[in-house]
Amino acid sequence: MRPSPVFRTMFGIGMKERDAAEVTVSHTALASFTALVDYLLSDKFDLGEEEGGRAQRALDLRELAQMYQVPRLELLCAQALQESVGPATAVPLLEAAHTTGDGRLLAQCRRYVADHAAEVRASGGVEQLRDFGVAKGLLGDALDQVAELK
Repeated sequence: MRPSPVFRTMFGIGMKERDAAEVTVSHTALASFTALVDYLLSDKFDLGEEEGGRAQRALDLRELAQMYQVPRLELLCAQALQESVGPATAVPLLEAAHTTGDGRLLAQCRRYVADHAAEVRASGGVEQLRDFGVAKGLLGDALDQVAELK
């Protein structure tokens, strides 16, 4: 395992975090930051047991891995996200991929929604849509499929 250059600098050359009794990490959940630290200390990648929460934890952890320059963890998170695409997660992951610019996950989610439209709709995926741009993209995909059927 290769340590994060950000943490090596932070705790190695006298930054204020080295001697602080408490280090504040903003914009993340404690569970996600704990998973990052566990990974750095043990090379153990664990997203927890909760199926629906695994995708969100992978998104959060991937963001931390990018922020703290831990590329292997970032790749493990990306793989976990690709494996977690399903009826209930396809739309939230599609929106997250759109927001973060993850083209591979975006394409996978779009294809999943197109191929499993009934299951996604039954899971409440349509009601989960928040991003108007993503909704327009899905509508465009649906119109393209209709045109292909004619």
